[in-house]
Amino acid sequence: MSDPLVISNGIVVTMNDAGDVLHGGTVVIEGDRITGIHPAGAEDVPTEGRIIDAEGKAVLPGLIDLHYHTALGKGYSDHLPLLEYLETCWYPIIRALDPEAAYWAALASYSESLRCGVTTVNDMYRQLDSLGRAAQEIGIRAVLSNDVADAEHNLDTLADNETAYQQWHGKANGRIEVYVGIEWLPLASPELLVNARGLADDLNTGIHIHLNESLGEVETVRARYGRRPTELAYDTGILGPDCIAAHCVWLSDTEIALMRETDTKISHNPTSNAKLGNGIARIPEMLAAGLTVGLGHDAAECNNSRDLFEVMKFGSLIHRANRVDASLFQAPHMLSMATRSGALALGHDTGSLEVGRKADVVLVDLHHQAFTPLEPGNADHLYSHLVFAAGGPNITHTIVNGTLLLNDGVFTTIDEDEVLAKANESFLRVLERIR
Repeated sequence: MSDPLVISNGIVVTMNDAGDVLHGGTVVIEGDRITGIHPAGAEDVPTEGRIIDAEGKAVLPGLIDLHYHTALGKGYSDHLPLLEYLETCWYPIIRALDPEAAYWAALASYSESLRCGVTTVNDMYRQLDSLGRAAQEIGIRAVLSNDVADAEHNLDTLADNETAYQQWHGKANGRIEVYVGIEWLPLASPELLVNARGLADDLNTGIHIHLNESLGEVETVRARYGRRPTELAYDTGILGPDCIAAHCVWLSDTEIALMRETDTKISHNPTSNAKLGNGIARIPEMLAAGLTVGLGHDAAECNNSRDLFEVMKFGSLIHRANRVDASLFQAPHMLSMATRSGALALGHDTGSLEVGRKADVVLVDLHHQAFTPLEPGNADHLYSHLVFAAGGPNITHTIVNGTLLLNDGVFTTIDEDEVLAKANESFLRVLERIR
């Protein structure tokens, strides 16, 4: 085994059950695991190995982006509401994807996420062989799922998803997993939903699905089947503790109860929901019902950023404004949603800095206007800056599975200039196909 990686003299925001914040603390990593969390002045801190001096930095668990789409066309045709956007931009682009374009799009997407402190993505897209290669190369932790719909919609099939599972599930020392993905219920028959659950159970894997994202979706499904989307997902067995339901903006009380009964996990994506004019999810009611709710950016096409710090801030502010209640969604709660809740939703041994957990760790530079002023020893002041002032540019180091992927702002596994150039070329090539 290689020498331990020792992150010393930082402010260690553990996100453990006790909420410990260790000023001048040390995190020790051996292999892919955290093997030591030491307070300032501890005598048993290793003095040899690969040392990162974290003085003037906060040390956090990596953020978890619970609803994610690799994106090729950020900022393109993003002035439209959801249905028009899907029909005129999103679906044409992903139908025109070739494997090379998907590969470079994934590397560009994952690299931005790593720069923003995201160490895990729950990515529903197409061309999963290309996504798997990109995730393996860059080093991110990735849960991948296909964009499955009924055959007439010319997206992915359950057979595609099973092939991707056989090719990629468990690869890269377990960093890559494959779930069964369902695009959304307007494009999925009840028969497909039943078969999707059957495949997920056969493969012993999870499900990633869009549910109740827009009022139009709710009305379409209700008119077609006489049931609301989450009710239909319940009837067909989709819901369950292994299911990540994205958006859930328009859940009725009955549907919240169904989510609670089945222990279905929720990804809250407030920024994209607002940008697309889809509304504000009833997150306070979901949390009151005991649901696990994590955070996602959704897609850069309907967000324009993969920065989960922005999502944390916006997620707090939009609910405070909507409910006229400044007590809602305080900074520690938002950071917990972006770390602990995401890990719980995916069943991952990450989301907090504790001995024995996987070593997904990020360092945040505090010597910056975003963190000025900062009262020494005041954890609440630090939490406030992390959620309401910080952003991706404050990230200096990103570690996934014990491997240093971003070292003082420089990628260790990819040529960043090449990735950006090839992603641009790929976008232009695909754009020509759909015009």
